[in-house]
Amino acid sequence: MTTKTIQELLDDIRFLGDEQYTLVESVRKLVKETVPSVSEEVKYGGILFTSEVPFCGVFAYKQHVSVEFANGARISDSFGHLEGSGKGRRHIKLHSAKDIKDKNLDLYLPLALEATKRGS
Repeated sequence: MTTKTIQELLDDIRFLGDEQYTLVESVRKLVKETVPSVSEEVKYGGILFTSEVPFCGVFAYKQHVSVEFANGARISDSFGHLEGSGKGRRHIKLHSAKDIKDKNLDLYLPLALEATKRGS
């Protein structure tokens, strides 16, 4: 089984649409600006971000882009933007670039990292 590179995945995301591609690239940029020493890899059909521990990922779909938090259920969601009801994971759906700011993604990223470190 061959693992895709980040660039190969991004090329595939372009086929979904310019909006999804732009959103994924914006999320990648925000994660790198917000979280220290972050690395990324293609996993589970998206881009997984790690800073000591894997703490979130970005996944492109036909109608939206989802930022998934491995231990999102441990995040105190004072803004009310986390979706999902499973035992551990939560996500934020992005439909436009405006959602990144409106849904306070920059504030959720360090919370997601901390929640994952606490859960390890």
